[in-house]
Amino acid sequence: MTSPDHDLFATPEPPARRPDPAPTPAARAPRPAEDSVADRPEERPADEHVEHEAGPTVPQAPVAPTTAPAAPPPHAAHGRRPVSLGAGRTALVVVLALVVGLLGGLLGGRITDRAGEDAPVSADLPVSAGVQDDGADDSRPAGSHAAIAAGVLPSVVSLEITRSGGGGSSGSGFVLREDGYILTNDHVVAPGAGGGGDVVVVLADGSEHDGEIVGRTSDYDLAVVKIDVDGLTPLVLGDSDDVVVGDAVLAVGAPLGLDSTVTAGIVSALHRPVQAGDQATTAFIDAIQTDAAINPGNSGGPLVDADGEVVGINSAIAQPPGATQATGSIGLGFAIPANQARTTAEQLIETGQATYPVIGVLLDTSYSGEGVQVSTEAQEGIPPVTPDGPADVAGVRAGDVILAIDDRPVSRSDELIVAIRARQPGDAVTLRVRSDGEEREVRVVLQERASE
Repeated sequence: MTSPDHDLFATPEPPARRPDPAPTPAARAPRPAEDSVADRPEERPADEHVEHEAGPTVPQAPVAPTTAPAAPPPHAAHGRRPVSLGAGRTALVVVLALVVGLLGGLLGGRITDRAGEDAPVSADLPVSAGVQDDGADDSRPAGSHAAIAAGVLPSVVSLEITRSGGGGSSGSGFVLREDGYILTNDHVVAPGAGGGGDVVVVLADGSEHDGEIVGRTSDYDLAVVKIDVDGLTPLVLGDSDDVVVGDAVLAVGAPLGLDSTVTAGIVSALHRPVQAGDQATTAFIDAIQTDAAINPGNSGGPLVDADGEVVGINSAIAQPPGATQATGSIGLGFAIPANQARTTAEQLIETGQATYPVIGVLLDTSYSGEGVQVSTEAQEGIPPVTPDGPADVAGVRAGDVILAIDDRPVSRSDELIVAIRARQPGDAVTLRVRSDGEEREVRVVLQERASE
């Protein structure tokens, strides 16, 4: 079987579904998996336009309603969406941090002030300014968990989403800019994005404000919400490329509706190719893996480093084999890197839409040999290699096997898709390709495609 390469290749395994909301009214509806702009993983052939990063793949878990606890939290939190990890050897189920009565999510980052009212909106994010200790208790040693939490918590928010037909979800988010821009996961706000729903942002001081969805993208599972409030304290989006395995991190948000919750851990792995989604949508994430406890409702909240800067947006968790819903942290959580969040957030603020890179090929997800094979036949009218597309211009042909991207070996289509999506349109990548038993390297310039 092939998967469309339009945005990325189709996921080798269907994205795991997000667990249903815990105790509250209506849990967030399953999102369609999105591998590429042109085709969904299950609707189209895998298209190399969308690419995954290397990492174990995880089977999707069917959505199952959770039972409400004796005393449901004030605000239900999103259960995490199921996620697939690339090249999987371990049977884990990854689910997006979705609802626990209400769906929720974690994201982090700070955006600079807007330009004047009549000037074009500037979406530039603030440059790293070191430890964010504003408001921290001076008695706490700089860099301690307590000092970092004190500086971050005032900028973390909870989001409550309601549907016109009843029910809803909740999640987490954080202040990007002092003029009211909030970053969160797309799967947190999706239930209210179809019209008729309401988004309410609850600030750290308990005040509630009506939110407007400025833009959202299911391809990267990110969304920006605007509230009519000035003078907020934004968090800084750090450089996620500087993160290394073993770095100490804190996950902040509202798990299970319990706002202002902080958990600590380390970065346990980098570049995990994660497919987070359901039968409707799929996000391809070049994820930061952490053992900091992330639970339903943490979606959209920030993962911060020892300087109090956001290095990731918490979005998904792994679940044991056979799990049908997000049962809670098992020490494997996944966050969207801050550098990706920065680029996407700026695009959403400026245009309301995000873009992602593609190379223009369909991948054969049934191929079991070394590397990832370009399909040998068209799928649903889509050719194996897009005429005049990046791969075609570089000399990639139907049936070729892609062995590595920029010297990083790939063995599954989602690894390649995530690796491509982690880059930007216009970037050049080097693919090691095998044709008729001979290997060669080709330079491919990524094209831009609008996210849905």
